[in-house]
Amino acid sequence: MNAYKANLINSISLIVLGVWGYVEVSSITALIPTAFGAILLACSSGIKKQNKIIAHIAVLLTMLILFALLGMRLPKSFETGGLGLFRVLAMCITSTMAMIYFVKSFIAARKK
Repeated sequence: MNAYKANLINSISLIVLGVWGYVEVSSITALIPTAFGAILLACSSGIKKQNKIIAHIAVLLTMLILFALLGMRLPKSFETGGLGLFRVLAMCITSTMAMIYFVKSFIAARKK
């Protein structure tokens, strides 16, 4: 796997799980991950072409959503449990995976 594929998986999971959360709880804030996912999906072609600026923007957005999920949403989801917890954990896992592959790609580019 590479950064492009990891970003693609992360953006699709953010979109799908965000919409699922919105449908379930009807809260507009559930669409925040969906917005981040849509922007990350738009960055995918730049990441595939190894555009440094777009890749750094994608890393920043991934880091922001990951910190928001871990710091604000995850504690609330642990209290309520259920499918909301599953959704938040899935988004955290895919965002963490994307961050790992971004860092690996930056290290590989630096070695070149």
